[in-house]
Amino acid sequence: MKILLLGKNGQLGWELQRSLAPLGEVVALSSTCKELCGNLADLEGIAKTVRTVAPRVIVNASAYTAVDKAESDQEAARRINALAPGVLADEARRCGALLVHYSTDYVFDGSGTKPWEETDATGPLNTYGLTKLEGEQAIAHAGCAHLIFRTSWVHAARGKNFARTMLQLASERETLTVIDDQAGAPTGADLLADVSAHAIRQEAGSGRHSGIYHLAAGGETTWHGYAEFVCGFARDHGIGLKVKEITPVPSSRFPTPARRPHNSRLDTARVRGTFGLRLPHWKDGVGRMLTEILL
Repeated sequence: MKILLLGKNGQLGWELQRSLAPLGEVVALSSTCKELCGNLADLEGIAKTVRTVAPRVIVNASAYTAVDKAESDQEAARRINALAPGVLADEARRCGALLVHYSTDYVFDGSGTKPWEETDATGPLNTYGLTKLEGEQAIAHAGCAHLIFRTSWVHAARGKNFARTMLQLASERETLTVIDDQAGAPTGADLLADVSAHAIRQEAGSGRHSGIYHLAAGGETTWHGYAEFVCGFARDHGIGLKVKEITPVPSSRFPTPARRPHNSRLDTARVRGTFGLRLPHWKDGVGRMLTEILL
């Protein structure tokens, strides 16, 4: 099986290189690759790449993810998050490939406390969420075999993330203030990659389960609860921190150009039932990440 992977150097793309390797030949591209185009802003280039590679599976782990910057850079966000997935979907249909794509809880308005189901009405609060929703719609409209995984609060040992930021601040300050009115499940890029490989192995060549799936770690927390867990884990493993208090505050204390949803909970019953999965608790994944970072 030949697999075309876009976004190989991101947190998810890096893990996908590992998880997809046993399935077949992986042609992994970044936005700066020279011989083949992996830059989603180049719509003609990525179309040509798909035709050249002729993959059985296309995995798109690339996206415009600068949530605040997207508010003033809407054209670029739409090109990468909406138009490019549509091009990939059209090419996937032409060559009979399965398209695997990643989306976000930001397609919802973040209201209430009930975990979002795949069939719930969407209502993005910001440009990032809107363009990701448009990407989903473009894929569905193209009619190719596809798996769209909506996820939230992605983390990895590689690159910048919330946990690293909290550890750095906790080593410098005695008091931290962290948002406590946004809830979700920190989800490891490794978990997303492993589930993707599992689903691709079942789905490639059939397309019988095409659609949108919510994919996140088990349990839930707030950013404040996440910060407390990170600092507690560090202390429990002998890492000295300066911080003495982590104070919960509302989102209004940290105004941003893009509005964030308060409810990022995702109901994962469909992906668990369809692909026969058990999704581990978020603390398991974060603990594993912290072990890689700290120990």
